[in-house]
Amino acid sequence: MKVLANQYRVADLCAAFAVSRSGYYAWRTRLPGPRQRGDVELSAHLCRVHAESRQTYGSPRLLQALLQQGHRTSRRRVRRLMRQHDLRTQRPRRFVPQTTDSRHDQPVAPNHLAVRPSPTGPDQQWVTDITYVRTSESWLYVAAVMDRWSRRIVGLAMAEHMESTLVKRALQQALGQRRPARGCLHHSDRGSQYASADYRQLLTTHGLTASMSRAGNCYDNAAMESFWGKLKTELVYRQHFATRQQARLAIFEYVEVFYNRVRLHSALGFKSPVDFEQQLN
Repeated sequence: MKVLANQYRVADLCAAFAVSRSGYYAWRTRLPGPRQRGDVELSAHLCRVHAESRQTYGSPRLLQALLQQGHRTSRRRVRRLMRQHDLRTQRPRRFVPQTTDSRHDQPVAPNHLAVRPSPTGPDQQWVTDITYVRTSESWLYVAAVMDRWSRRIVGLAMAEHMESTLVKRALQQALGQRRPARGCLHHSDRGSQYASADYRQLLTTHGLTASMSRAGNCYDNAAMESFWGKLKTELVYRQHFATRQQARLAIFEYVEVFYNRVRLHSALGFKSPVDFEQQLN
């Protein structure tokens, strides 16, 4: 009615809507109630959390973030305020995992991951994989090592190629940071990079137990494939990379600043990997 009042006489509008002029003016001057004031305050926090999530959180994670910060609310209220402020998340594209070439004559390790119980602490089971990112220069290949217990990326390497030196650098970074006990399970696909003699020697030297997925079955490594899906949806598909260096910097920042330290994971009780690991201390 406020908008219409700029075009029509108030008396005519009141008659049309069957309200008194005194009631209309009382409504216009009425102070917002406690719930309206609460919505205004909560909306400010909601918009801030949504921005800090890089517009990646939907209502479940936004709700958990607000609750962790001491704001009492519900998912229904969060969803209502999201609609009111047009807060949207990036809709995930269908991510089809790609496996590396397993057609080689190198030794293949059995799938120990399928028969072992879930890890109960850090550095008991590591999973690793390779993906690729398009840039205007050409492809950038990315190798990562994840601690399956905390979902933390503990090793990350990028290169213009997908040779065995790429995956070795990712593993060496993980070994330098974490120093797992002998017997830590190392799971990958059957790609030639992971089956190469120098990579197998690196595993043996550090006492890691090799494990590989079934042939052509990328879902045996579901935790890594889930991470790639997040990386692609929340970063790669949202921008164009002119150079490989631009992509390198963006991926490193996403992993080390956002994914490991900020992003809430439902599988971790809505904690970030770093916060989840710090529970042990």
